[in-house]
Amino acid sequence: MHVTVRLFAGLRERAGASRVELEDVESVDEVWTALGLGPEPEGLLYAVNRAYVDREQELRDGDEVALIPPVSGGACRLVDGPLDLDAAAAEVADDGAGATAAFVGTVRRSSRGREVVHLEYEAFEEMAEPMLERLAAELTARHGLSGVAVHHRVGRVEIGEASVVIAVSAPHRAAALDACREAIDALKETIPLWKKEVYADGEEWIGRGS
Repeated sequence: MHVTVRLFAGLRERAGASRVELEDVESVDEVWTALGLGPEPEGLLYAVNRAYVDREQELRDGDEVALIPPVSGGACRLVDGPLDLDAAAAEVADDGAGATAAFVGTVRRSSRGREVVHLEYEAFEEMAEPMLERLAAELTARHGLSGVAVHHRVGRVEIGEASVVIAVSAPHRAAALDACREAIDALKETIPLWKKEVYADGEEWIGRGS
């Protein structure tokens, strides 16, 4: 049994390599011990062939196992109240970051030709927050980020208020900008959040996302 292990960020530095070849590991939960890197960090995620898996996942010859380290800075959470861009940016501040990119999604007055009075957001919170954390970890590994913060409103949001705030820091601007764009796109497509648009003459649920 031969598998390739990919390592990112602090794990890569600890191992001294971005790829390690392992023999005779039969399941994901054997990988960390086989690497011999000391105590396993809390919050570590595993992906096999670019799909997240549980630790009990069995491995096959030739599999690629990616170890996704926990996000070093920032928070991913749902908020019942006003959002603060400065607070999100402060969460991802890092001495090793050369750039911070931010996105603020706000409620607009008009949508699809109708006058919007306000929005209402609902989430499957027990799933949404862990999924946001996993998204942040994936982006951190892919782009070498210093920190990620994603704050999303739930409940009623008025015209002009922020419904979502994203802040991303990285050593270089290209990584920060790319990750920020990917974060909002993935959030809209994958996170169990739903938006109701309330109009002057009715209301409508608009699927998933911001």
